[in-house]
Amino acid sequence: MLPGTKRFGELKKSIGHVSQKVLTAQLREMESSGLLTRTVYAEVPPRVEYTLTDLGYSLKPILDAMWNWGENYKAQNGS
Repeated sequence: MLPGTKRFGELKKSIGHVSQKVLTAQLREMESSGLLTRTVYAEVPPRVEYTLTDLGYSLKPILDAMWNWGENYKAQNGS
């Protein structure tokens, strides 16, 4: 979600093999922790969008560091 607001279907496709139930639970947990906001639009069919909060965006340096570590690990171990 770092690039911007995402709809539920976009998130599900970007993650890969995850059930709707598990993804919904994780998104609700992130919302209750203040990491993202959930906006529901009164449309048919309903549209729901998720956006990271400032707190959620504050995790970017940590996630970047983890990604860099993983890339270095793969390069050193031939994975």
